[in-house]
Amino acid sequence: MIKKILLGLIAALIIIQFIRPEKNISNAQPAPMSAEYAIPENVQGILNKACTDCHSNTTEYPWYSNIQPVSWWLDGHIKDGKRHLNFDDFTTLPIARQNHKLEEIIEVIEEGEMPLKSYTALGLHSEAQLSEAEKNTLMSWAKEQMDMLKENYPADSLVMKRRPRPQEENH
Repeated sequence: MIKKILLGLIAALIIIQFIRPEKNISNAQPAPMSAEYAIPENVQGILNKACTDCHSNTTEYPWYSNIQPVSWWLDGHIKDGKRHLNFDDFTTLPIARQNHKLEEIIEVIEEGEMPLKSYTALGLHSEAQLSEAEKNTLMSWAKEQMDMLKENYPADSLVMKRRPRPQEENH
């Protein structure tokens, strides 16, 4: 019985190797952040090593991304990362949302939420672990971009509007 279960598991692992998610390698930059925001070379270097794999339309995949179910797990991280922030379509967002995303960049770095621990665990992507100096560089840059927005846009255009909550129906 155990032999059949083991053979079934091995067969399943072999079969799932042929079911692969689409890779995030389009290189499409419909509205890149760099089109509207100054990104100094040192900041771009930090973004490239620690952020753009999951927050752009181009991921540099590690060797183990070709093994299932790891590739599905990575695909989920990338899709979730792009849903939260995509540097390649950043300027399609309303200006208040762009301002809020810059604020969130600062917040997730300050709170140590990014880069994800699972991204840098076990020595994988150790280059993505940010030093205090790199964290400060990114946060200062994001604050500078927010200041630039404040100088160029009316204050009320930089504030996210709250969506009204649906009224509860009385029965």
